[in-house]
Amino acid sequence: MEREYMTTRDIVGPLLLVEDVADVTYGELVELEYPDGTRSLGNVLEVNEDVALVQAFQGTRGSNPSQTKVRFLGKGMTLGVSRDMLGRVFDGLGRPKDGGPEILPERRVSIHGSPINPTARDFPDDFIQTGISSIDGLNPLVRGQKLPIFSGSGLPHNQLAAQIARQATVTGEGAGQFAVVFAAMGITFEDADFFMTELRQTAAIERSVLFLNLADDPAVERIATPRMALTAAEYLAFECDMHVLVIYTDMTYYCEALREVSAARKEVPGRRGFPGYLYTDLATLYERAGRIKGKAGSITQIPILTMPEDDKTHPIPDLTGYITEGQIILDRNLHRRGVYPPVAVLPSLSRLKQKGIGEGKTREDHADLSNQLFGAYARGIQAKELAVILGEAALSEADTAFAAFADAFEDRFIRQGEHDDRTIEETLGIGWELATLLPRGELKRIKDAYVDRYLPAAEAMAVKVAMDAS
Repeated sequence: MEREYMTTRDIVGPLLLVEDVADVTYGELVELEYPDGTRSLGNVLEVNEDVALVQAFQGTRGSNPSQTKVRFLGKGMTLGVSRDMLGRVFDGLGRPKDGGPEILPERRVSIHGSPINPTARDFPDDFIQTGISSIDGLNPLVRGQKLPIFSGSGLPHNQLAAQIARQATVTGEGAGQFAVVFAAMGITFEDADFFMTELRQTAAIERSVLFLNLADDPAVERIATPRMALTAAEYLAFECDMHVLVIYTDMTYYCEALREVSAARKEVPGRRGFPGYLYTDLATLYERAGRIKGKAGSITQIPILTMPEDDKTHPIPDLTGYITEGQIILDRNLHRRGVYPPVAVLPSLSRLKQKGIGEGKTREDHADLSNQLFGAYARGIQAKELAVILGEAALSEADTAFAAFADAFEDRFIRQGEHDDRTIEETLGIGWELATLLPRGELKRIKDAYVDRYLPAAEAMAVKVAMDAS
């Protein structure tokens, strides 16, 4: 039941304090009408007896408390869901942004979702192929996982996000039931146009749903944007039996919007001025990923965030790391050397990778080869650092081989083009070709049976490549 009041006592930033209200609930949707006739939506942040704190999505600039009408709509914020969302672009509040018609929803769903009962959760399993060797080969993405990308200002995380959105797919069972839900928060118009163009050029837009909140849109709208995206993802995954990959960029802007609202509410600040409930708020988003027993679909998340001053101890990456199952870290030094994508392999981690690889999922030798490449690259980096101190003449023959391996690994395995979509077989093939640069006795992390099976073909391929190059 709708109720209208003109009892606003105070307006501070995007917040309105409304008195003498009745039957108002937390999260209830509100329509605001200002003295100049403009209207805006909002929601209830807090209720204390007959006083309600309302958050306006479009801002309150120029409004007069005594002449502002506040209409409580008796319902929470919802999103109309339908399979017709695929191929469409929406703004941060779920309104069409691509010039197309309104979606005719099958039903309307609260954007706050319902927590997944822990006993109903199924363990993340099976492999998602991104087409990027540094992810698929060493830190694979698993269906139902939360795997963030930690980036920095000026690094190509937007290009990487677009590449993953274009190329990501599932293999084996359910390969045709895959969708991408892309939520962008606080991005520029140029970035929004870039994402739409990249997906349209490869027809990936047909399996995608985009929610775009631009930098000049109200900051408080950013708080609703990822929840809109997750609501669409939950419908596609658990009612349409699709495997859905949700990509957020940039979670730093989302957290700064939370800080802005918290400051307007005069809450006691926590670390770096962020609200003390930042961890809880992020968990309400990240924990909506997963699989449910008895359901064929799944939700996998890749949150992308820029670390202020490349500081991994900043509250946003720090708390994100506690909630999620690993992280992919982008390296500024690799970027300066022209390596794309500049994935820092050694500090990156996918805690669930063993659940998504191996025989029947990727290939039987995947785990062993991944461990060997990781170990050899780490030793090669150490050898190169030692050479800087003592000179190359001080290196042993094995150390020299590992140093050469590290250079080749960065140039051939990590480096790839923005439109270079590698299958997992191609990624593993490159890995075996790199393994030929090491003495056979140093391949200690790979079972002898796999070495005998895959190394000869890799050696033959390496010889062929060398002959073609000469």
